[in-house]
Amino acid sequence: MKSLFLTLERWTTAIAMAGACAMLAISASLGMFQILMRFVLEQPAEWTEVLIRFSLIWMVFLAIPMAFRQGAMVSVDVLYRWSPPRIRRFLDWAVAIAALTLVGIIIWWGFDYAQRGSVQTMAGLESISMFWAYIALPVGGLFCIPGIIGNLIDPKRLELETAQ
Repeated sequence: MKSLFLTLERWTTAIAMAGACAMLAISASLGMFQILMRFVLEQPAEWTEVLIRFSLIWMVFLAIPMAFRQGAMVSVDVLYRWSPPRIRRFLDWAVAIAALTLVGIIIWWGFDYAQRGSVQTMAGLESISMFWAYIALPVGGLFCIPGIIGNLIDPKRLELETAQ
């Protein structure tokens, strides 16, 4: 069961990270397009600024699951280093519960915010609802849950191992 869950977690985290990389590529491409349009052709495309902003929001919320999985998100390094193994496991559980609570709040209120914002439109792109920008919060939060639980089951402390 543990290996099945960790396989599922690897897949969900990989999907979220691929989405985050795609959002980074989109925002970088739109930024270059905006520079070309504004400074070379002197015809600014205002809509690119809005899409860059929202693709960066999506990028952040889709990359957070990888940070949770690698143990690099919520860190209590000093306490962890000075604690005996039993206390370390307690810290792992406390961090996981706190992170799951926070992610649960982000999912709940993020979905509510996305629903309420669905009547708004993006400035510069009036045909697109703000729902698509705001839904990044609950989607990213849902991708975080397997990463948090996966880190609790099979801890990876990449930031602790590389810290000096």
